[in-house]
Amino acid sequence: MDAVADRVEMHKNICDQRANWNSLLLTSINTITLSAATMAGIAATSALGSPVLALKISSTLMYLAATGMLIIMNKIQPSQLAEEQRNATRLCKLLHNQIQTMIAIDNPTAHDVEEALEKVLAIDKAFPLPLLGKMIEKFPSSVEPTVWWPKHKRGQAKGIQRSNGNGWSEKMEEEMREIVSVLNKNDKGDYLRLGEKALKINKVMAMAGPFLTGIAAVGSAFVGSPSCGSWAAVLGVAAGAFASIVNTLEHGGQVGMVVELYRSNAGFFKQMEEDIEFNLNETDVDRRENGELFEMKVALNLGRSLSELRDLATSSKREGKEFEEFGSKLF
Repeated sequence: MDAVADRVEMHKNICDQRANWNSLLLTSINTITLSAATMAGIAATSALGSPVLALKISSTLMYLAATGMLIIMNKIQPSQLAEEQRNATRLCKLLHNQIQTMIAIDNPTAHDVEEALEKVLAIDKAFPLPLLGKMIEKFPSSVEPTVWWPKHKRGQAKGIQRSNGNGWSEKMEEEMREIVSVLNKNDKGDYLRLGEKALKINKVMAMAGPFLTGIAAVGSAFVGSPSCGSWAAVLGVAAGAFASIVNTLEHGGQVGMVVELYRSNAGFFKQMEEDIEFNLNETDVDRRENGELFEMKVALNLGRSLSELRDLATSSKREGKEFEEFGSKLF
């Protein structure tokens, strides 16, 4: 339990650190870029001589520095890193509370300790603390749900057990299968589609920012050159201004954080699907979670009452593939 509490503090501190990276790098790069654009503009309106050469060199060097910093910032996506650690902090707090509850109501067994350890390691794998070697790929070929839980294992019976099928019935099983179908098609599917769109936007802006500052560096280097005319000044100033706008939209708008948010939301529904399917695939009902409690847990996770949950399953079964209502009312 102490190890989990320590994880909470670690993830919280790293989250604050990486959120600061985002704001500080954004401010620094935009300041450098706009300063370089200003110098290029002044150089273009000044008479040729040593002062103009100094302005051109300074502007070019600043653009090159901004390009390098942008490449690094776009590679690590600080806003996405911070969102990963926010999720890890929340999940570690949840696990810590679960362990406290388990200790309060019962004597933990070796199986309980092993299960808690696996959950901690799964969170560590899903939201790694180090950057080098273990950082999650920020521009994957496709968006996949975040998985922060270990694989289900057949073990001892869970929860409160009663007679009469441990709270399960054929009708409830059918309802749960319909809920899985709704979550997979509407909720998880929608967040994955949104994640794909956000990822594409992020990829375009991540390439556009360094490209524009690189073009601006070339333009500022040729400001005042007779062979280039006014085009060098236009590139040196306009490309720098556009680069600042793109950088602000990408990192000020925290597009990387939005991608991670969609991934984690899809992961939430994937976890619910696996929990339901794991119980349904267990042929011995006495080894399942208690049906009544499990149904209540599913309803709470979806922000619905029990009657609303049953109505959702009934409507999905009646309308089939044309059913478009989301399972969750929370997000």
